[in-house]
Amino acid sequence: MLHPEWKRYFLANIMAILAGLLLVFRPAAARTGGTMTFTISSTAFAHMGSMPTRYTCEGEELSPPLSWSGLPPGTRSIVLIVDDPDAPDPAAPKMTWVHWLVYNMPPSMSGLQEGCGNRPLPKGILEGIGSGKKGGYHGPCPPIGTHRYFFKLYALDTVLPDLGSPDKDRLLKAMQGHVIGEAVVIGTYHKMKP
Repeated sequence: MLHPEWKRYFLANIMAILAGLLLVFRPAAARTGGTMTFTISSTAFAHMGSMPTRYTCEGEELSPPLSWSGLPPGTRSIVLIVDDPDAPDPAAPKMTWVHWLVYNMPPSMSGLQEGCGNRPLPKGILEGIGSGKKGGYHGPCPPIGTHRYFFKLYALDTVLPDLGSPDKDRLLKAMQGHVIGEAVVIGTYHKMKP
């Protein structure tokens, strides 16, 4: 049987080691999801579900409602990139078409309302330019086949400088080394009219 002082000594050391391990592994757990789950979703469509026409070029072309939760600890800003890797034809894709770029959203935000990509965003939240060389949201308008639309959310450990109206490549370059979490929801769309 251990002397009470030795018990205290061993317990104190074990607790110190455990606390140190928690500090070392906590950031990695946060980046990979760990015990938290960083998610993005839409009430307008299910993951891998068809997007309603109102959010496309055949409808009102409104940006869909989006919500997210489980931001990793240390998140200082959020980036949204919406793109289509199936352009122009899912059977023979040649490029990724960018539909919307939003950056420097504050971590206090938990979503974007329907249609907010069709009007100026609140002060401090910035937008880039998509493949159509315009800012704002541009809805699905696939020339052929059923395309996938990736709504990718990134948690950053920094607030990005004002990049003006960056394209996707410039935005991704500015984000390098600062992404601490990622989440995605995918909608699909097939044009109703030829």
